[in-house]
Amino acid sequence: MKLMSAKDAAKKLGVSDRRIRAMIKEGKIKAVNVGGGYVIEEKELANVKTHGKAGRPAKVKSEKN
Repeated sequence: MKLMSAKDAAKKLGVSDRRIRAMIKEGKIKAVNVGGGYVIEEKELANVKTHGKAGRPAKVKSEKN
């Protein structure tokens, strides 16, 4: 069992640690709060799929007639 911090998990998934904490709160990642920080099993990251880069999705341009 390999454990990692939220910061390490964020680096591995290519997202921010704020996004990792949000996914923990949403129940997408199981984690344990230890001393004010989260500890995550590496196998939990296999259940999470990230699409594209972190941040707000691009706006969809509509066609003007």
